[in-house]
Amino acid sequence: MGIKQELGQKIKRMRISRGLTQERLAELVDVSQRTLSGIEIGENFITADTLDRIIKALNTTAEELFATNHLKSSEELIDEIKKDFDYFTHDRTKLETLYNIIQALKKE
Repeated sequence: MGIKQELGQKIKRMRISRGLTQERLAELVDVSQRTLSGIEIGENFITADTLDRIIKALNTTAEELFATNHLKSSEELIDEIKKDFDYFTHDRTKLETLYNIIQALKKE
């Protein structure tokens, strides 16, 4: 998969996770829905200006948008989650927050 497709898929995942329709994100970014669709399927590559507007509209950072965690194996991700879990076990408030996040994800 090429960079256009990877970036497009990441934008689409982030858009959906934030509850935005393609139409709404296109409005926020000031591009046509067709242009955004082309970006999401990797047909169109975006300009730096459009990329900047997408980052702002998704309330994210370039680092998060270009993160490569999705390239790690399931086993690697599970190991990292287990390590992170130890951090939360010592703080009841954070542990409850983590529990609520997990419960919300289970409902998706």
